[in-house]
Amino acid sequence: MDVAEPPALEASRALRLSGRLFLDVEHAIYIVLGIVLSLTAILALISTIGLFWDGAVHQGGGDTLLEIVDRLLFVLMLAEILHTVRVSISSGSLTSEPFLVVGLIASIRRVLVITLESARTTGQTATEHHAAFQAAMIELGVLGGLILVMVLSIYLLRRAAKEVKK
Repeated sequence: MDVAEPPALEASRALRLSGRLFLDVEHAIYIVLGIVLSLTAILALISTIGLFWDGAVHQGGGDTLLEIVDRLLFVLMLAEILHTVRVSISSGSLTSEPFLVVGLIASIRRVLVITLESARTTGQTATEHHAAFQAAMIELGVLGGLILVMVLSIYLLRRAAKEVKK
């Protein structure tokens, strides 16, 4: 005669199995995402090296420099996102600091692009130049505030983590 398991035990086993299945699917997604991010970062880095080489050979100007810096910061952002994926897989939880670092890099990247773009004012009338300058200054002000907030947030997160360890 077969003895049936109590319903509570069956439900508990089903929850454990479904939880394990979802965790395995989550890890598989993270692994595929990590592979795609790695390949994207490698391709972007190779492209940047090619651009750098062309700029060095043909004595590229400010536009080439702007594009190289922009691409390098993009690769750095991808590397930081990849780090976040790796940490998420190993720890099983998301932390906010890596996202703040990615946002910080993206903001600094945009500040550099705006600064280098604003240096090029050829072919603009005085009115166009003034409007572009005003828009750039507003965006730089907002980005500066955002950078300060993110740096302060990272500082506070690290300080709180130190206090928890004590």
